[in-house]
Amino acid sequence: MNEQGTGFHIDIYSDVVCPWCYVGKRRLERAQAQVGGDIRTTWRPFQLNPTMPKEGMDRTTYLEAKFGSLDAFRQLEEQVLAAGAAEHISFSFEKVARTPNTFMAHRMIWYAEQQGCQDAVVESLFRGYFTEGADIGSVPVLGQLADRAGLDVAAVESFLRSEEGTTEVKAEEAAGHRLGIRGVPYFVLNGSLSISGAQPPDIFASAIRQAEETVMERKEGA
Repeated sequence: MNEQGTGFHIDIYSDVVCPWCYVGKRRLERAQAQVGGDIRTTWRPFQLNPTMPKEGMDRTTYLEAKFGSLDAFRQLEEQVLAAGAAEHISFSFEKVARTPNTFMAHRMIWYAEQQGCQDAVVESLFRGYFTEGADIGSVPVLGQLADRAGLDVAAVESFLRSEEGTTEVKAEEAAGHRLGIRGVPYFVLNGSLSISGAQPPDIFASAIRQAEETVMERKEGA
């Protein structure tokens, strides 16, 4: 996704442990290919598990606590696997040993925006967690995933071990809550039109065109 320019802008609120956010990313990318033009995206933080211990939690323990049983999760998992297959995402939930606290990952996404490679870092995080089972609550692992996206490992690890970006990420997440966001993915198009959920590409494309028309009407009426 294009991260440069001053044209159409989409804020994407997501969490890197949300499989539907990964699916939504793919579907939005397909919509952008349909629509064309200069579309800039910014990934915003939304923690699904803000009270998760910093060291994370055993994946099985987490799933049983959240869904009541592994069987209940398996039913939902089938839907995600099917959606992922349609978007050429090979979800490998069996490789995930721990459910992480994602705040550090969100700080790294914020840092990547400053470096001009935010989307590549988000893609690396999604792929690392969902297809490789990477522990994205670990500084060394985050450094490796950042390296794959073109960032300097030492600089990323130094950043993550500091408190830099903490205030900014918390402020961005608070802004999302003020918008009334209760679940992700959540897309804000040009600050005027919102879409909740990993909608089909045609829905995204239609919404982008609608938001573009709104901008044109405002300019003509100015």
